[in-house]
Amino acid sequence: MKTFRLTYLLITLLNFSCKNNYDFDTLSSPCPASLEVNMSLSELAERFEGELFQIQEDWIVEGYVISSDKAGNFFNVLHIQDHPSEPTIGAVLEIDQRESHLFYPVGSRVGIKLKGLYMNKNDSLLEFGGAFTAFGSLSVGRIPSSAVPLQVFALCDEPTDLLPTPVNLQTLGQQPSGTLIQLQEIEMADAEIGNTFAIETEDTERILQDCEETQTILLNSGYSDFQNEFLPSGRGTLTGILLKDGEDIQIVIRDLGDIEFTEERCPEIITEFTSENIFISELADPDNNAKARFVELYNSADDPLDLNLWTLRRYTNDNLEVSSEIDLSGYILDGKSTLVISPNAGEFELAYGFPPDLGVSTNSPADSNGDDNLELIDPFGKVIDAFGIIGEDGSGTNHEFEDGRAFRKPEVVKGNPVYTVEEWILYNDTGESGTIKEPKIAPQDFTPGDRN
Repeated sequence: MKTFRLTYLLITLLNFSCKNNYDFDTLSSPCPASLEVNMSLSELAERFEGELFQIQEDWIVEGYVISSDKAGNFFNVLHIQDHPSEPTIGAVLEIDQRESHLFYPVGSRVGIKLKGLYMNKNDSLLEFGGAFTAFGSLSVGRIPSSAVPLQVFALCDEPTDLLPTPVNLQTLGQQPSGTLIQLQEIEMADAEIGNTFAIETEDTERILQDCEETQTILLNSGYSDFQNEFLPSGRGTLTGILLKDGEDIQIVIRDLGDIEFTEERCPEIITEFTSENIFISELADPDNNAKARFVELYNSADDPLDLNLWTLRRYTNDNLEVSSEIDLSGYILDGKSTLVISPNAGEFELAYGFPPDLGVSTNSPADSNGDDNLELIDPFGKVIDAFGIIGEDGSGTNHEFEDGRAFRKPEVVKGNPVYTVEEWILYNDTGESGTIKEPKIAPQDFTPGDRN
């Protein structure tokens, strides 16, 4: 028992032997008598040949600690970068050590003896650690706790103030992985407001965005001290460690002090617009090829219009309820231009010699057999244009285009929420007076994409 107590006392004294005015809740590993750095992280990265390997040489590198496990958002890892500001490369050590922030506080300069460790590279991030084997595959694992003080040394100088690299979401991908960055003019995505940082015990992705609604991922641990805190609703700066895996980018904060959202949220970006200049300009039900059906929309204005949240509805036969609809979100209809929608894109291209602007499914509003009714609805639920009379089957009426064509007269320049037969030229096989009983053949009798 006495031997155990003496050993514990010696270890404690060693832990405090190199405090260098650190905070009282901070310890450090023993300062090495001599530790000569003989390679930079960048030089080491150049020696990597694409496969995990065990380092056999007496290489010693140094870096500045940028991560902390104090708040529990990092666990058994130590992130370093090559310079306290404007870093060119980052590295991560897998270590089986709890409370590592007591020995390697943020900003401290550490030296790493690499001999015997395994090394890999993910994107530009260097990975060091022990060997871990799973299902016969070798990967970088944790350095055992007893070996950590023999491999990683806190060099005896004052912790340095780190200067995170200021970036925005447009330039984020250009920064080296595993380095400390600070996002400017950032906020949580609208859908995240009211959520906590993480789901308990689960790594949780939350969405960050800028004022242009460009987005990236904030990754939080479900074991962190702030896991059940609500995400901030303002806008400002966020400091964290950038992690990249191919095209995937994540930001990880050390604690809540890394977030300073003191400004109001970004102004709302309005993407929903209405216009009477959008209307249905042609409907097609070719007598010779039902798969070549289409609907054509036209924008008679000079300016383009974002069709976000616009819909095209179909009421089959005499139905009073909507049978199917097409969400036009994601499309911008240029001024004096058409949008051609086909229920069979491949057959459309074979028939007309070019692909439709939008391919949709069969039984959609673009797949009418000529006796259905259609409505064009703006983002606010207003009917901008209509073809046919809802509740009335078009067969044998003045809104039939079965086996034929419904073409909007050239002088029509805006939509009409009330079907007006005088605005249309209709061809069919059994329509009533005011229509032309003359079936039409694809492709020669139709003009998709051409309003003239």
